[in-house]
Amino acid sequence: MSDQRQPLTVYYDGACPDCREDRRKYEHMAADNANVHWYDITDKDEELRQQGIDPERALRELHVKDADGNIHSEIDAYQLLMRRAPILRPLGWLIGLPVIKPILSRLYRRMVDKRLERTGRG
Repeated sequence: MSDQRQPLTVYYDGACPDCREDRRKYEHMAADNANVHWYDITDKDEELRQQGIDPERALRELHVKDADGNIHSEIDAYQLLMRRAPILRPLGWLIGLPVIKPILSRLYRRMVDKRLERTGRG
């Protein structure tokens, strides 16, 4: 089975309007090719812990579980997810470049902090 058909589980913040919109956009771009299961982390702290995911980190960083059960977070998770949507593959490669990844990671954290503050969860 090709890597593209192996299932991914994306742990996302379903209480976040921006996150829900990002999911909708991704599903549109990836169509039926992605084989992605979306798992809303809202009020699922114990379930996350059972899977080895810290609930606070899950709120602050995207987490993706691959078919082998490995958990990828933050930019690495986005890269894995982007590989599933042909239109996003070049962007997935770009954000992984050593000169870009740490800068993008810092910007991502700032955006998440602002999002959580805006929704009263920061």
